[in-house]
Amino acid sequence: MGAVCWPYFDPEYETLNQRINPPRVVIDNDSLEKCTLIKVDSANKHGILLEVVQVLTDLDLTISKAYISSDGRWFMDVFHVTDQLGNKVTDKGVIEYIQQSLGCKRSGVSSEVQTCLGRLVGVQSMAEHTAIELIGADRPGLLSEIFAVLTNLNCNIVAAEVWTHNTRAASVVYVTDHDTLGPIEDPQKQTAIKEQLQNVLKAADDRRGVKTDFSVGLTYTDRRLHQMLFADRDYEGSNDCSANSELKISIDNCVEKGYSVVNIQCHDRPKLLFDIVCTLTDMQYVVFHGTIDSDGPNANQEYYIRHMDGCTLDTDGEKQRVMKCLEAAIRRRAAQGLRLELCTTDRVGLLSETTRVFRENGLSVVRAGVTTQGDKALNSFYVTSMSGGPVDMRSIEAVRNEIGKQMLLVKDGVPKSKGSSHTLSTLKSALSLTSLLRLQWERFSSNVSLIK
Repeated sequence: MGAVCWPYFDPEYETLNQRINPPRVVIDNDSLEKCTLIKVDSANKHGILLEVVQVLTDLDLTISKAYISSDGRWFMDVFHVTDQLGNKVTDKGVIEYIQQSLGCKRSGVSSEVQTCLGRLVGVQSMAEHTAIELIGADRPGLLSEIFAVLTNLNCNIVAAEVWTHNTRAASVVYVTDHDTLGPIEDPQKQTAIKEQLQNVLKAADDRRGVKTDFSVGLTYTDRRLHQMLFADRDYEGSNDCSANSELKISIDNCVEKGYSVVNIQCHDRPKLLFDIVCTLTDMQYVVFHGTIDSDGPNANQEYYIRHMDGCTLDTDGEKQRVMKCLEAAIRRRAAQGLRLELCTTDRVGLLSETTRVFRENGLSVVRAGVTTQGDKALNSFYVTSMSGGPVDMRSIEAVRNEIGKQMLLVKDGVPKSKGSSHTLSTLKSALSLTSLLRLQWERFSSNVSLIK
């Protein structure tokens, strides 16, 4: 029997188009008076829109308007952006970072920049930490117990993000071993951490179960939280968003063009565009065209999409599922409760003690962002009463007296705007200020009229 010969395929063939036609990034500060235009042209691939939005969002940039077009093999985007203080993007370091991250030098990006809010952005090595992913039924005091377990097991919490939605709680926690100041590599210690955290997460009436994993490699926290809650089906049981005056989502089919058209109207907030694009991408939908317009406090977004297999959303069941998933993605990060900001010297046990004081004074944490910069702990908490209602300000004062009024500051439930008297500059972008620009929408291409 003769030898079978198979054709040879160059493993670099898949990236050939990207190398022949490298992305082109233009940052224009001259065309518009009050904002910067960022234009991205590139060979098309699935997920490229999410990559672009993720970079801009990480830099705390406010995207007030955008035009998206990726029909065919080419991707073209135009974004109207400002920094969180409402100014144009003029910092040379930020501009170079955008060009390197999105342009032809993306593979070699290693620089670190500082946003206008003082937050450091750049490639960080996760090899220095251990990332723990947690998901289970939400209940008052859960976060306090999780942090207490990690503290008792000699873990130093370097950063964490906690979301709660529809009775479920998800968190990604970055820890180091207090003795080695490095990642937790001892298998026995990892097993002990996993077992004790699972015991804390377990609930008698929890039908969905709990999950505790050590993530491998680089983790983009916000996207991972969306994926974890989506896999946990937190969108089930959501309210009908079409009947909610604050959030309206509709899906119709544009038969003549072969698209499904997603329309979203809701209150604008930081990272709204990222949350929506992230959800569509992870649900295996492709955005071919789109327009984004933030009109004051409101956002109007329209997307022309198909499934990756080229099909539109033809059944009512599929449309309802996508609408519920988009609603969940929008509500997961929506501000609720009273925002407290803790800024103090970092130390082992700080988070465990802080959340214990919250619990003992009848406060429940519904969202949290934890980060450290040098020897400083920069933490934010959204708190409600144990029943999920408004907090009693007497409880807040009791908490502040115990923790320290200079260290624990009270903020509004919604992030402040430009007129805010105080901003914790190094908070994570999930707690950035709300959109500030109010510009009239301009069409950038005659292609828009073709798909209307």
